[in-house]
Formats: sequence, C-alpha cells, structure tokens
Amino acid sequence: MLACVNTIAMEGVKAVPVEVEVDLSRGLPSLSVVGLADEAVREAKDRIRAALKNSGYKLPTLHITINLAPAHLPKVGSAYDLPMALGLLAAMEQLPLAALSRRLFLGELALDGRLKSITGALPAAIYARNVGIEEIIVPEANGLEAAFVEGVRVVAPANLLALVRHLLGVEPLSPLPVTDWQQWMQEERRPYRNLREVKGQEYARRALEVVAAGGHNLLMSGPPGSGKTLLAQCLPGILPPITLDEALEVTTVHSVAGRLDPLRPFVGVRPFRAPHHTASQVALIGGGGHPRPGEVSLAHRGVLFLDEIPEFGRTALEVLREPLESGDVHISRAAMSTRFPASFQLVAACNPCPCGYFGSTQRSCRCTQLRIEQYRSRLSGPLLDRIDLHVEVPAVPQEVLVAIPQGESSEEVALRVIEARQRQFFRNGIGVCNARLDGLALEHHAGLGEEERALLLKAAQRLGFSARSYNRILKVARTVADLAGAERILSAHLSEAIQYRIGGLFSHD
Repeated sequence: MLACVNTIAMEGVKAVPVEVEVDLSRGLPSLSVVGLADEAVREAKDRIRAALKNSGYKLPTLHITINLAPAHLPKVGSAYDLPMALGLLAAMEQLPLAALSRRLFLGELALDGRLKSITGALPAAIYARNVGIEEIIVPEANGLEAAFVEGVRVVAPANLLALVRHLLGVEPLSPLPVTDWQQWMQEERRPYRNLREVKGQEYARRALEVVAAGGHNLLMSGPPGSGKTLLAQCLPGILPPITLDEALEVTTVHSVAGRLDPLRPFVGVRPFRAPHHTASQVALIGGGGHPRPGEVSLAHRGVLFLDEIPEFGRTALEVLREPLESGDVHISRAAMSTRFPASFQLVAACNPCPCGYFGSTQRSCRCTQLRIEQYRSRLSGPLLDRIDLHVEVPAVPQEVLVAIPQGESSEEVALRVIEARQRQFFRNGIGVCNARLDGLALEHHAGLGEEERALLLKAAQRLGFSARSYNRILKVARTVADLAGAERILSAHLSEAIQYRIGGLFSHD
C-alpha cells in the first residue's frame, strides 16, 4: 500500500513543499530512504523503528521504501521523522489516508515516541496558511512559535501516540490559540545600554544619532577605554522600535537558525550581534554544507557590532561587501542556491594602532610606522568605502570621568530619531531609510543648491572622493537635514557629512 504525507524543506528562510511517499512491497525485509536525504534523515529509520515499537506498533517484515519528493531538493535535519512514521502507519493501515490529507507534519522522534523540537516551525506555519492547509502538527516545544500565524490550526502533541489518537478522532487535541503579537511586543523589554551612561564624547554621540536616524554604518577608532563598545551598545536603544512585520522577519530567521526560546519564541526587539574576531567566514556570513544563517542574518533589522575589526580574518571581512550593499546574502552550492535576509547596520570599532595608543596624550605609542601601516591595511579600501561615518573617539579626560554624566538619555535622542525617520518614510516611501536611497531617488531627494555643489566639489577635489563616497556623503547630509527638520540640504548639513567621512583614523579618502 502507498501512503503520502505533507511536510516541508527549507530554502533559506522560505518553506517549500515536500511529499513523503511510503510504499510497502514484498521482498527482503528492509527500510530505505531516498530523495537526496542527508545523514540525519537517513538515520531516521532507527529512530522510527524504536519510536513505533515503544508506542505499541511493529514494523512489518516487508520491503519498505520511503521517498522524499521532489528528489532534486536536499532534505536536511530530523523534522522528517514524524511524517515518515505516520506514512508507515498509514501504509500499514493503522491510520486512514484521509486523516493525513490537508495537514502538514514536522517533528523529531525520540526513541520512546516523544516529539522533540525542530527548526523552522514559524516559516512552515506561514507556508501552510498561504497554500490553504487546514492544520499543522508540530512538537509541543514548537507550538507557541507556530501559533503566531493566523489562519491555520496549530496542534502540538507531546508524543506520537497522542497524535495518532488525535488523527483517529479518539482523543482530539485542541488547537493552540493564536499568540497575541501586540501583547508580546508591549511586554518585550529593550535590554540595551543608555546614552546617559556615556561621559563626554559629544562628537561621537552626535554621530551615533545620525547613524540611527538614517540607517547608516559607522566605524569608530580610538584608544582602549575611550567608550567605543559602550557607544555601540547604546545604538539599538535609540533606534525606532521594531515593527510587527520586521519582528516577523527577524523571528523567522532565528527560527530557521534554531535560536528561539521555546517558552518565548519571539524576537520583539532589534537584534544586537557582536561576534568574536575569531569568527570564521561561514559563521559571519552564513553557509556550510547545508546553508544556515550567519551573524549578518541574525542581525537582520538590527545592529552587527564588530569590535577590534582589524583582527577579523581578511576573507571574513570582505564577504561583508555584498550584504552592506544589497541587504541580503546569496549562498551558492552545487545542489542549491540560498538567500538569507541581512539588512543590518554595521558598527565597527578599532584601535589606531596595534598597541592602541597612537596619537594619545596619556600614554606613548610603542608601534613602528611599518606596524601601524600593516595594522590599518587589514581593512581594505572597498570595505571602508561602504562605511558611511568614520569617527575618531579620543580618550576621555580624567576630570570628565569623575564627573556626573551630563548627556541626554537614549529616550530623549530616540524621539528625534523617530521624527527624522518619519520624515524619510513620508518622502522616500515606507521603510526606506536615507542609507537605502540610490540612483534617481538619491538625486531627487538629496539634491544640492549651487552653494552646496560648490562646497562638495571643492572637498572632492582636495580629498579625492570615490563615486560611492560622494553618494554616501549625500545620504548622510540628507539625514543631518532631516534631524534639523530642513526641507533641503544646506551647507552646514553637507559640511557635517563631509567631516564624518574624513574624520576617522582609518579613512582612505
């Protein structure tokens, strides 16, 4: 007898349909799995045998073939355990075929029949709703995650036996109520540092405000202990609150990566990712034999902070070029090509030299000129060209350190940032920050008067700006104007933007 069960495979953060076909035939007793399955899927036959036996069922002494269609699509992970086991029960006539139709199944089986958590429950529920599937069955640990999606029933049994009784109608399981996104968003706390903690550094604070308002990237250079890390940790706290649509995107990425808390499977704040400088290229950008999201995707709609950026591997840094421009990552393998979203704000920090005290008035630098040049050359010109603001963060004077902080709080700065973002969205379109303007839109929304054109031309001739630097200066100037509430870019706004472009120790312009 032949049985078919619906499940999914993941292509990036998108679920695509997979049909599990189970056939029983005469021949030597065996169980084979075909359909481009990875090692975890091929190992499922041992988990299925034990789970069925410990749930009161026995495999027949027949030749069993399980096909995962379409055959060209790679099948990865343990979520196919449950649909394969149910297909076997249906082929053994222990379940009616009608009970499996218009339902989607995912779950890993423990040897005693319990259902263990899997990755990708949220995108699976979104797919089920979009194609009109009535009910999705996921493990109990993934129930809250899948229940975020309206329009599809979510059933989360604890074990295989409870699910079989539900499918037979003996003991139906109640579908989970739809999770209240709005309530969770209101309850979500923003665990970020506050700008009120920063002592001094008015110039860097102003640069951080510009970065937040326009969605720009930032490179800070300065001696150890000058406050670069603290400033970076303050950035998410002055960004506008994450929207429901953005939260859904971020939660989907974290679901595919298997990083959601089963008790609170929701990301309701902007991510702040700070990988160590020993992170590999795959860890940073994503990929692997079966591609998974990297740090740039886990920072989607949030902040990626690279502390001591010259210490990262050169290859790992260079792969940042594509997502900084396009907002996503394309990973190609022989069997498939995958896309992960990666629209993040890059904040990087570094010392001015290997010892950290080049140009310091407090301690003398021990580095030779050759060592300084080698250290700074670790950041390539093309990468630096994609960073909008280059800011020097000097050491804080002792009298400022011992004084009570006098600066504004994150809440006060965030109000101005939100107002500036609203001006951008009204002018550029919903969700389009100044940092994402390009082509004709940039020329239209960031046009300059005669005086401003003359100022930019003079600066370009003296400093040798590239075409990309020219465009990024216009974007930053447009943001400065938005913070000032100005309709057009004035000379003062343009001068501030140019200063941010040439102010850092690592600026190549």
